[in-house]
Amino acid sequence: MDFQDKTLVCADCGKEFVWTASEQKFYASKGFQNSPVRCPEDRAAKKARMEGRAMGPRQMYEITCSVCGKKDQVPFQPRGDRPVYCSEHFRSQRDGNGQQTQ
Repeated sequence: MDFQDKTLVCADCGKEFVWTASEQKFYASKGFQNSPVRCPEDRAAKKARMEGRAMGPRQMYEITCSVCGKKDQVPFQPRGDRPVYCSEHFRSQRDGNGQQTQ
């Protein structure tokens, strides 16, 4: 197969980038059938996000423990249809103690 450089447009930033003949040959050798949709910079940024390197601090949500009423923070937004626990009571629930003191 004869590969030639192609100019593509990044789906994320809209910038044009060149998909070289050698990159196309590499893609073909791996069995990939689709051309890249992101420029090298945006591909690298997405990879970093997926690996957790580009993640900032986790958003925390304030809760009131369903067992003791203590205020605490959790890394997810409670939906309201299930109990939420402070870190102490979460550990006891997770460890299977099930002892809920008040």
